[in-house]
Amino acid sequence: MKKLFAILALASLAHVASAAEVVGNAKDAADKKIAMCIGCHAIPGYKATFPEVYQVPMIGGQSAKYIESALQAYRKGDRKHLSMRGIAGSLSDQDIADLAAYYSQQK
Repeated sequence: MKKLFAILALASLAHVASAAEVVGNAKDAADKKIAMCIGCHAIPGYKATFPEVYQVPMIGGQSAKYIESALQAYRKGDRKHLSMRGIAGSLSDQDIADLAAYYSQQK
């Protein structure tokens, strides 16, 4: 029984360690993941009209930490923009880290 508990404890520690090691890769994000972002966030002065008129922020040059926390908040529903909630809901933790790394390197 002690061996079973030890194995389960080690397995849970390995899972926690692997979850903490998500590192963004700007190169991987650039090709496939930014396509859903550039339609709004790459247009200076762009305003979205759904669900209401909203000034779309430029995200290039923002800190990676800020972008990650914003996307995670949209995914959880803590931020209330319906379009961003849908997009962020489709992203994995790795996707979020990659997008944050990519946009944080933009000028």
